[in-house]
Amino acid sequence: MTRFALCLASLGYALLFSSPIAQAQSWPNRPIRLVVPFAPGGSTDVIARLIAADMAGPLGQQVVVENKAGAGGSTGSTEIARAPADGYAILAATVSTHAINPALYSRLPFDVSDDFTPIIHLVDIPNVLLISPTVPARTVGELKTFAANNPGRLNYASPGVGSIGHLQSQWFANLIGVSMAHVPYRGAGPAMQDVMTGEVQLMIDNVPTALEQIRSGKVNALLVSSPARIAQLPDTPSSVEAGLPQFIGYSWLAFLAPKGTPDHAITALYEASKAALANPQVRERLQALSATVIGENPSATATFLRAERDKWTPIVKAIGVQLD
Repeated sequence: MTRFALCLASLGYALLFSSPIAQAQSWPNRPIRLVVPFAPGGSTDVIARLIAADMAGPLGQQVVVENKAGAGGSTGSTEIARAPADGYAILAATVSTHAINPALYSRLPFDVSDDFTPIIHLVDIPNVLLISPTVPARTVGELKTFAANNPGRLNYASPGVGSIGHLQSQWFANLIGVSMAHVPYRGAGPAMQDVMTGEVQLMIDNVPTALEQIRSGKVNALLVSSPARIAQLPDTPSSVEAGLPQFIGYSWLAFLAPKGTPDHAITALYEASKAALANPQVRERLQALSATVIGENPSATATFLRAERDKWTPIVKAIGVQLD
């Protein structure tokens, strides 16, 4: 074979193995990084780890979880937005990172719609309105009566300014026409502690982290912010039953990749995630965590994300909170 022919052959092999088909066949050949933009131990972290562990089988590679907390989830989100779009970096996105923060901050270091490619809308996690046992109210009507008879007595706790606990609690106060003061804490744990003792009267938390305190009677559940009752709290009315049909709010979880991630990687990550959600053991654990399995494909997830931004933007603006 002539030198010219050898060069042509070498070029052909190089083109073959750098082609999209060859890249798709060789991917993944190393572990995939899943960034959870919050501290370990919360619902987002627990559910993301549960699903990530089960994705290793279909993918043939581990999905390694890294916690990158900060700025309400924006620190970790920024890292994935700027990561190489090669299928080896994904984000555990939430209502905070991709629905609330775009309205809460005048400028973010990423664009929630242009810098990410949706993979899957995994689960919805309902939130619950908690009331201290020191407040003699078990319905929205009784709470309004108590507020009318005790002006200035109601305060609500949250894990911090701009958190979904803050915004949804204020949204609730606005809907029922009751004035309540916001008491921000450094995390949900200290907030819950003061609701239990009566230092603060109300808070909104996601169901998984509040179940133990509800079942032990340390706090009372006034309503679940969902269209219907949930199995974990069968005696607690939904927002619709409580007379607030518009008060629907979830702490959801979705997986996203950097914009430009190849279609073959997005498809494989979606299929692996969907397989994890179909695993009976994973589903049982998710049910115990009060998570509703969704499993929407990339296109449906993109539609869902737009709808969530459209819902939360006017709520944040009406409340008047702005962080920078």
